[in-house]
Amino acid sequence: MNKNLSGKKVAILVTQGFEQAELTGPKEALEEAGAQADIVAPVEEKGEKVQAWDETDWGKKFKADVPLNQARAQDYDALVLPGGVMNPDKLRANKNAVDFVRSFFEEEKPVAAICHGPWTLIEAGVVQGRKMTSWPSLQTDLRNAGAQWVDEEVVVDNGLVTSRKPADLPAFNRKMLEEIAEGRHPQQAHFARKDSRRVVQTRTE
Repeated sequence: MNKNLSGKKVAILVTQGFEQAELTGPKEALEEAGAQADIVAPVEEKGEKVQAWDETDWGKKFKADVPLNQARAQDYDALVLPGGVMNPDKLRANKNAVDFVRSFFEEEKPVAAICHGPWTLIEAGVVQGRKMTSWPSLQTDLRNAGAQWVDEEVVVDNGLVTSRKPADLPAFNRKMLEEIAEGRHPQQAHFARKDSRRVVQTRTE
């Protein structure tokens, strides 16, 4: 189903080593639907380039539309997290990136993550209680963080869209567009509040 996303703005968060097809595929789908898709990256200034990983070797370089330190979730309608092993591994160690990701959940906005992308979601503390999929090697990490991991090409859970790999992009893009077209999802904020990393247990002796 074609979705008209005219007037919508979507952030695609990446850093060095993101999987090329997992940026270009969703970006093209978003733009074909009428949305503005901004590449957000932890760079010093707009126009600075980040390089993709293309299956087995370095791929193309892409200009960042918005430096991460200038990006705000309130300026966007949704967030996309491409995978690639290096990309989310670096992002989850970047406090600004983790806070940026978490803020989309707090604002009840759709988030779509593919392949290794959910690593950053784990760090943001927003996967507990969610039904999700990912690149298979992340399944233990997701389960340990409280998610229900399943081996399916695309999973949708209250505004959160996840897929396993580049071959799943057609299904991923379709569901991503549907969730963004639906707008805010109140359950996103509920799961953000269930952040298991921030739960402190006390015991009375």
